[in-house]
Amino acid sequence: MKITATNVYVGPNIYANFPVIRMALDIGVLVDWPSVKCGKEFTDGLQQALPSLQEHGCSYRETGGFIRRLTEDEGTWMGHIMEHVALEIQNIAGSGVTFGRTRTTGETGMYNMVYAYKQRDAGIEAGHLALRLLMQLLPEHLQQQVDYAIDPEFDFETELEQFVHRAQRREFGPSTQSLVDAAEARDIPWLRLNDYSLVQFGHGKYQKRIQATVTSDTSTIATSLASDKEGTHSILKDMGLPVPKQSMFTNEDEAVSAVNRMGYPVVIKPLDANHGRGISINLTSDEQVREAFHVAREQGRSRYVLAESFVTGYDHRMLVVNNELIAVAKRVPGHVVGDGKKTIAELIDIVNSDPRRGIGHEKVLTRLELDAQAKRLMQDAGYTEKTRLKKDEVFFLRSTANLSTGGTAIDLTDVVHPDNREMAVRAVRAVGLDIGGVDYYRRHYPFLQGCRRCHRRSQRRSRISHARRSQRGRTARRRRQGARHAISAGNSEPHPGGGNHRHQR
Repeated sequence: MKITATNVYVGPNIYANFPVIRMALDIGVLVDWPSVKCGKEFTDGLQQALPSLQEHGCSYRETGGFIRRLTEDEGTWMGHIMEHVALEIQNIAGSGVTFGRTRTTGETGMYNMVYAYKQRDAGIEAGHLALRLLMQLLPEHLQQQVDYAIDPEFDFETELEQFVHRAQRREFGPSTQSLVDAAEARDIPWLRLNDYSLVQFGHGKYQKRIQATVTSDTSTIATSLASDKEGTHSILKDMGLPVPKQSMFTNEDEAVSAVNRMGYPVVIKPLDANHGRGISINLTSDEQVREAFHVAREQGRSRYVLAESFVTGYDHRMLVVNNELIAVAKRVPGHVVGDGKKTIAELIDIVNSDPRRGIGHEKVLTRLELDAQAKRLMQDAGYTEKTRLKKDEVFFLRSTANLSTGGTAIDLTDVVHPDNREMAVRAVRAVGLDIGGVDYYRRHYPFLQGCRRCHRRSQRRSRISHARRSQRGRTARRRRQGARHAISAGNSEPHPGGGNHRHQR
């Protein structure tokens, strides 16, 4: 069995009105070997390798439909099976595709397999990985007959995980994907222009282009400034906005000297990295600073590394678009909650079993991992993977709250205080961005309140306004009392039109 030709359609085509991949298949001797004839070991092995195939409805249009086609009567042919496997491999990587068609060309053993894709290279690779899996599952006597070189070292689980990581690097990030989804919901055509996040919306003179959260209208200077942590810090500080102390250096000796001038605890981070990469927080000794310096240098492109004063509190991400606050999320680092029985490793497995969690940006949330940072935090707390946490004890496996490292988010858009709303807009406007995110920390007060100074100023304004309203109220009452006294003294009836008109006799 082999793939004789591959075509990628980026728009409406003869097979569908959306992007699809066509692979011409020559299944060779397998034309006489439908799935049931291949044996139970083959069908069971396929279901074990990809349990989620159970969700495919196929021609039955209900859950389990494809498994019925696979195991009932004489089963189905290898081209059709490969189509479903290619789709499911993409789905595991987060593509969410469902369309597939496999039809004979009329020539014995030749088929056209057509299936949807979201990212070109990932879609093609999914087809080749599907073929490798099916060939590996064939009975040994069939492996010897097919026109395919069987790899004895093939490990599908490892290959699948590596595929997902590669696919994630090619897929849109969450910001770009949300904009693409919004465009599709509004029937706005879009086109990916490169292997990264450059996307065109619409056509002709009305087209707009974005790359992640950079748009056609975003200033180049603003983009460069936002990528410069030190430059951004300087501008926000000059505006009087609350920012941590900061220092920049190029070697570990300078780092230790700078941190001692600032005072512990501190945060060490790369000058130009993102997604929480290379950040070490709550450092309290020179040795920790020296170690963190090298971690930051490995993750950053610049030779400069930053130190900032360590600020504790609730972590919030505020999104500003066109000088208007659009969304606010409270971010919580990846963590587990003890039940008094299970170990930390077991609790992590339970959290990762959440269907909303996946590898990288595959799904809404990211899986927790016991990597170097998690092990360092456990070591600092005197814990190991086998430690059983007390009931309701919360243990954080990350020092930062990035969603890409296992964090979660809580929507607070509707309760943000006007003072905090104004501060976020001022910060983004100062940098000059049309779309910008602001990280905001609250140490003691709920996020729906403003700062204490602004709150007191607001109270003074309220008391002054109340006093003025009270004075106006007393004056109005005296006037009404005087009018009633005048009416009574004149021994007259009130004016039919009402109000304070004096009645003329």
